[in-house]
Amino acid sequence: MSSDQNRLSEPPFVTVEGLFNTRAVGGYSVPSDPQSVVRVKPAILYRSGDPSRITEKGKEQLLSLGIRRAFDFRNDSEIAGYGSKVLEIPNVEVTKAPVSRDHDKSLDPATLIKQLMSQFETNEIQAFMRIYTEILELGGPAFEKILRHMIEKPDEPRLVHCTAGKDRTGVFVALVLMILGVNDQDIIDDYSLTTIGLEPVIPLIKERAGKLNKAYQENPIAAQKMGSSRPETMAATLHMIRQKYGGAEEYLKSHTSLNDSDIRQLRENFVLRTA
Repeated sequence: MSSDQNRLSEPPFVTVEGLFNTRAVGGYSVPSDPQSVVRVKPAILYRSGDPSRITEKGKEQLLSLGIRRAFDFRNDSEIAGYGSKVLEIPNVEVTKAPVSRDHDKSLDPATLIKQLMSQFETNEIQAFMRIYTEILELGGPAFEKILRHMIEKPDEPRLVHCTAGKDRTGVFVALVLMILGVNDQDIIDDYSLTTIGLEPVIPLIKERAGKLNKAYQENPIAAQKMGSSRPETMAATLHMIRQKYGGAEEYLKSHTSLNDSDIRQLRENFVLRTA
């Protein structure tokens, strides 16, 4: 068994049969004064990729985590295009939270491949910044749905996912960790774990993308870059959020209806301080 395969059986990864790139988010230390130990609560949310292939055993495993709400970042055209499914588990409410304009395929991976393949070949970071800026510009309403749930039901575990559990999910998780005061390196490391989380399903992802768009097959180097989750990408994303929006807090106040009180409540709900 490879070291990466070993990592998949260790926290923060969670075994849910048929669900990939599944892991808990939380437990990170928060920089503070020397007299206090401050940490983000463990498992404030769970993240994953497309749930279409989850098994009955996997559904039981998901329920055992206490998850009763799932938030789906995909739009209907993306789900249909991939022949995917919406998660269906008794007692788990699925909330659609598409990161897109109405009837817009701008964040459909197949469309992005066509638009950005040449850019990924020449400047990977710049291409990701284009995608992640679009996610941030379109994602406010979707992100607010999840954050409201976190504010109002802090003790209820939740799952957030897109198709790969990488880009839309990764940007959202980075925003949450920024708000909670987690240091940049931990946010970068969390994002980079997707490289390990996707390894078992890379053949499936390539097959799906190739069926939808020949550009993926015609330019495998650029396609491989597009599927990456390198530390440098998240480092650039954190810089972009601060430069373009003034930080995660200012982003939320300008792109959602969350206010200072809501953001304070998020921190109170999910940050633990011990003397």
